[in-house]
Amino acid sequence: MRPRRSRVPFLVALAVAALSVPAAPATARTAPTGNEVITWGASADRLGEGVPDRGYRLVVHTSVGGGDLRIRLSNAFGDRPVTFDSVYAGVQAAGAELVRGTNRRLTFGGARSVTVPAGATVSSDPLPGRVPAETNLVISVHSPDAAGPATGHGMAMQTSYTSQGDHTAQESAENWGSTIGSWFYLDAVTIRASFGTGAVVALGDSITDGWQSSTDLNRRWPDYLARRLQKSGTTTVKGVANEGISGNKVLADGAGQSALNRLDRDVLSHPGVRTVFVFEGVNDIKAHTGVTAQDMIAGYRKIIERAHAAGKCVVGATVGPFKGWSEWDPAAEALRQEVNAFVRDSGAFDAVTDFDRVLRSPYDHERILPFFDNGDHLHPNDKGMQAMADAVDLTGVDCASGPS
Repeated sequence: MRPRRSRVPFLVALAVAALSVPAAPATARTAPTGNEVITWGASADRLGEGVPDRGYRLVVHTSVGGGDLRIRLSNAFGDRPVTFDSVYAGVQAAGAELVRGTNRRLTFGGARSVTVPAGATVSSDPLPGRVPAETNLVISVHSPDAAGPATGHGMAMQTSYTSQGDHTAQESAENWGSTIGSWFYLDAVTIRASFGTGAVVALGDSITDGWQSSTDLNRRWPDYLARRLQKSGTTTVKGVANEGISGNKVLADGAGQSALNRLDRDVLSHPGVRTVFVFEGVNDIKAHTGVTAQDMIAGYRKIIERAHAAGKCVVGATVGPFKGWSEWDPAAEALRQEVNAFVRDSGAFDAVTDFDRVLRSPYDHERILPFFDNGDHLHPNDKGMQAMADAVDLTGVDCASGPS
């Protein structure tokens, strides 16, 4: 059998050709075609204290490809304005090093710097040139005055880098020697894709966030779903945004704002979103706070109602098994079964994915299949993540006929 040839050199060549395209003179530009759609996202939360004169080299993975790259910077949890005086976008070569010729400055209203008010987000101007699908982009940002609560995403399952001082324009790894496992200030990347292209947003907890999947390899279940969508010739939904937060709940704030409280910012505000994929509930169930099945159902119905009002379809997913986890007991299991019966049978969702049936052991339906278990009896390993993505009905995600 002939050895399989690596696609990496080809993708790097594409990236160099795409992101190194210079901007055309204003008089020569044509009107943009296609529609804007999110290609990467991460839910915002509070991340300790901001550090002045620090640079962040943030590695993110695109889903759908297109032109006119834009990013969104978030100060959602800040208590004061934060200024970014230098922001660049490039393509990762290895580690903190960028592919030569791809690192380009982003502007905001034509200016090189932008100040984001407390509680707000700001989007960059479009960056001319094409961004390939399934590419590791590197967004480098520097703030001279960051202080107070910082906004970002804590559990990235991706290595990024920091520097002291502004080295955002550099393409080498020099001065980027410190590593971090979080994304600071960046919460979305969008592109302009062909007309009709849409996106699905995964609203979830640590399983969606990718806990216990392989770091730096993009093996969260939404990553596997994104790869399926890129290969599909029958769906126009190509973008995937992962809006999971480890420990997140449907009803109560704690590990991030609840799904209900962050729905607008983390899901409905993004361009091109056609479908909301709701996979939350296990943290509400296992916390033993007195939450009932009717409480959970009311929370799901509110998410559905608000998403439908915004013209989005909603896919519901059943809560997976977790017997063997320290918080499991028969009462939590009974609640899980009630919640799953609603998700499966109520008809409230536009489509349903039964992650419970995918993940559970055939010998004990209350336990995760050992082959999919990372060892803590709650979170799937890479194989489990792929099985989840493979179980998603792409027709439901595509939502061609709109919400019911």
